Amino acid sequence: MGFTISETQQQYKTYSLWDSDADSRLEVVPERGGIVTQWSLKDHEIFYLDKERFTHPDLSVRGGLPILFPICGNLPDNTYNHNGKQYTLKQHGFARELPWEVTSNATENGASLSLVLNSSYATRTVYPFDFQLTFTYTLRGNSLTIDQVYHNLSDETMPFSTGFHPYFQCGNKSMLDFDIPSGQYLDQKTKQIYSFAGKFDLEQEELDFAFGDLRSQSAKVTDQERKLELILDYDSNYVVLVFWTVRGKDFYCLEPWTAGRNSLNTGENLTLLAPHTSKTTSVKLTANFF
Repeated sequence: MGFTISETQQQYKTYSLWDSDADSRLEVVPERGGIVTQWSLKDHEIFYLDKERFTHPDLSVRGGLPILFPICGNLPDNTYNHNGKQYTLKQHGFARELPWEVTSNATENGASLSLVLNSSYATRTVYPFDFQLTFTYTLRGNSLTIDQVYHNLSDETMPFSTGFHPYFQCGNKSMLDFDIPSGQYLDQKTKQIYSFAGKFDLEQEELDFAFGDLRSQSAKVTDQERKLELILDYDSNYVVLVFWTVRGKDFYCLEPWTAGRNSLNTGENLTLLAPHTSKTTSVKLTANFF
């Protein structure tokens, strides 16, 4: 059978991408932030999703693969300045909350779906730039690739950071082994830097750690309980990996960011896209059950 794409009208129009040979399925909900809500491999769910919360349009999605743009993390008081004017941007930006539009699909070398988000009056009130984002999700075998194009349609340089916030399903977190290519992390709550040797204190109420100085473009988490190895590959635009989890919840997040929190104010690792140019980035997730 190979690759197929179908759509169904649920609470939201949902696109299903399927690789029948690998028995891998992906679900994308464009109007809910262009989000991937589900990814299963041989009936095993890769992502966590709070399905009850998802039904409430006024609540942010907790689960799946939310898109972060034009900031990752939050800003102090949710504000930044541009050309002498103050703007307000909520945590992780607005891309994960706005409806995206499907522009194309393909089933030749994988099941691929392309979505677009265009700037609007609503986005310009909080982020005064004209842009177009094009994301292409491709499911092939046991891998999901997200190729992205960021177009600056403005007559001035457009500053931004971007990333993803995947929620990975897990049970016993003490059975997780982490291979993160960095020797230290910043605790984003205490602002203290700690060395890292592959283990976390998972009894804490919440862990929110940012890893910089990445030694490679790949990280891996092995879930010994689920017999699942997850590999996160990201190109050189991504310079921060954030690990986040909450005690008592069946998920952990390992998030590739192109810049850390507050980069829109500090400028650190901020992408500065010249007028009428574009930038491409790519992230790949691979799931191996053993």
